Amino acid sequence: MAVNTHNFTISTDKSKLNFNVIYNFIANSYWAKGIPKSVMQKAIDNSMCFGVYSAHNEQVGFARVVTDNATFAYLADVFIAPDLQGNGLSKLLVKTIVEHPDLQGLRRFLLATSDAHGLYAQYGFKPIDNPAILMQINPENVYDKNNSET
Repeated sequence: MAVNTHNFTISTDKSKLNFNVIYNFIANSYWAKGIPKSVMQKAIDNSMCFGVYSAHNEQVGFARVVTDNATFAYLADVFIAPDLQGNGLSKLLVKTIVEHPDLQGLRRFLLATSDAHGLYAQYGFKPIDNPAILMQINPENVYDKNNSET
């Protein structure tokens, strides 16, 4: 099924977000499986969010950017509904994000992906030049029922 990306809109208006659509996807994703609802809501509340909507205002995609709007941003939780993947909506979403006026002139714009390097490379993302300068705290099973509330 071919999809005309002109039939879709992207908005940063958080009042339009459908939390259930977002949560149901992210809580089953490889990167945030089992995330508690309260944690997902807090992440949305404290991020610049981009919702993707059909002509009928149904939410079909999402991404969020954690940023200070001056020097740094981190792109996270990017998804398009599975039945609409492969039709250019991810490209439209990423293009909209990297061209957003509040995200220009940043010193560093990061993301992590295990399977979409080709998509992000089209918009200027590339492997870290010197990964030795980066460090992380990355606890195992952070959303395990024994480690967090739901």
